[in-house]
Amino acid sequence: MKSDISEHAENRFDALRPYKDSEVPGVLKRLSHDDEFQAAIARYQLPRLDAWAPWLARALVGVSLRRKMRGVNTIGDFQVHIADYMRQMIDRTVDELIIEGLDELDPSKPRLFISNHRDISLDPAFVNLALHFKGRDTVRIAIGDNLLEKPFVSALMRLNKSFVVPRSSAGKREMLKAFQLLSEYIQYSIQHDNHSIWLAQRQGRAKNGIDRTDPGIIKMLSMAERSRQRDKPMAEIFAELNIVPVSISYEYDPCDINKARELEAAAEGREYRKQAFEDMRSIAAGITGQKGRVKVRFGTALDQHSFDSTDELVKEIDRQVLSGYQLFPSHYLALEMLGIHPQLLDMSGITEKHRQRFNARYAEVPEHLKNWWLHQYANPIINCKAPELLEAG
Repeated sequence: MKSDISEHAENRFDALRPYKDSEVPGVLKRLSHDDEFQAAIARYQLPRLDAWAPWLARALVGVSLRRKMRGVNTIGDFQVHIADYMRQMIDRTVDELIIEGLDELDPSKPRLFISNHRDISLDPAFVNLALHFKGRDTVRIAIGDNLLEKPFVSALMRLNKSFVVPRSSAGKREMLKAFQLLSEYIQYSIQHDNHSIWLAQRQGRAKNGIDRTDPGIIKMLSMAERSRQRDKPMAEIFAELNIVPVSISYEYDPCDINKARELEAAAEGREYRKQAFEDMRSIAAGITGQKGRVKVRFGTALDQHSFDSTDELVKEIDRQVLSGYQLFPSHYLALEMLGIHPQLLDMSGITEKHRQRFNARYAEVPEHLKNWWLHQYANPIINCKAPELLEAG
């Protein structure tokens, strides 16, 4: 019966699923000859040569890609390469990576990891790296279709076990149909394919530093089962998904200035129009930028709890995400500089070195964006300690 389900799913989920092992060699061959992919790498790795002789830079990149792809025949092989690059990234841009709570989770169970969302690619990447360090299988990653602007980007994401979340479907009926299929795929992955999933608690990053679970995301999770068994209790549906909240904390956000621009535009009632491939540049900035310390806290599994409504589950995910969130000196220094809510300050662990680093980053922020930049770092304190003050504001 399971093989019948799998065979049917392979066709039904083709539009959104990650690649299979059997597809990897063909995809890599196409990528190694993709002009746009070669050009993107050449601009990053060989900028001077690309400006002088782009044809030569791209030819060299193509040769290098084909050499690096030798022996990469499965998704697992590809992710070993990703793990190597992640280690290099951590060595260059992370002062300390803190991982907590994973040892408390049964490794034999597939999980639906739901985390707060601050960085487009690094949030699931850090979750994957934590799993990889412990010898556990990595997750399938939910990624918005708005990020798949180029075929080579889509190919890379799907090679890294990403599946597509609809964000640009035209019309309510089409969007509901797309979310129904997404709900079915998540349920299929966990219950039939024995494969874990990473999902952000909301669509889009929390640019203001306020982590809140979108009830619509949680409602989507129940759509598939409710369509089959309308009277099935919500508690049973949620329990079968093996949900684990995850909290991800960055001491510094490499994209903080760009986020401040979006916050300023929203506050002034202006539409913020992203430039072409701005999301791709945000991904690159997040990977290469300095992050200070990073903490990934895996929460308590929720499959043994009973949540009779979406609201109950949302509250528990928020509680665990916020209780596991690490408040760094950057957060307290921002709140202090804003001069608000002094009762929430705890400056006991802050050193002169912390201040110097914070002030150096603050000095790089354009004057008209400083207030929004500070609020990004201050808001997590308020959200964790006194969320009612955010509502009042």
